[in-house]
Amino acid sequence: MNKVIIFSAPSGSGKTTLVKHSLETFPELQFSISCTTRQPRGSEVHAVDYHFLTPDEFRQKISEDAFVEFEEVYTDTYYGTLKAEVEKIWKQEKTVIFDVDVKGGISLKKYFGEQALSIFIEPPSIEELERRLISRATDDAETIKIRVSKAEEELSHAGEFDRIVINSDLNEAKKEIESLIQHFIGS
Repeated sequence: MNKVIIFSAPSGSGKTTLVKHSLETFPELQFSISCTTRQPRGSEVHAVDYHFLTPDEFRQKISEDAFVEFEEVYTDTYYGTLKAEVEKIWKQEKTVIFDVDVKGGISLKKYFGEQALSIFIEPPSIEELERRLISRATDDAETIKIRVSKAEEELSHAGEFDRIVINSDLNEAKKEIESLIQHFIGS
């Protein structure tokens, strides 16, 4: 059976760090590169971190029914998962791993059902989340304020995921993730 693993979390929870660890630990996993209309951050690279599209290009793909799921997070700021990306990974006989926002994770779980393991990465507290966002220095103060506010709402959806991993200690979270993935993919 073709399988997918979905990682979702409020921004700053450590989700991307845990996804990268999973990819390094399990060679049978392959990262699904999402599409977005936002600008690249830091050292992000097109077709490696995201497929960066214009809002018009993104809307064209919506009209072509090219997405498994998509969302307009803010006005003209879209994120989505291409069907072709998932199919490409399955053809390589790998398990797809997603790094998506909370709404995207819920949508993907609904779409893939039992083929999916959905994991919610929870920060130890809102205060710690804010501290992490400030220390990573990729967003301005207003953006951080918006992300923290959004995180409070996103945390209310944790129960819609198969598993919740609280990332208060990164090494413990890595061990928990390894166990969950190993059990799910049967390696």
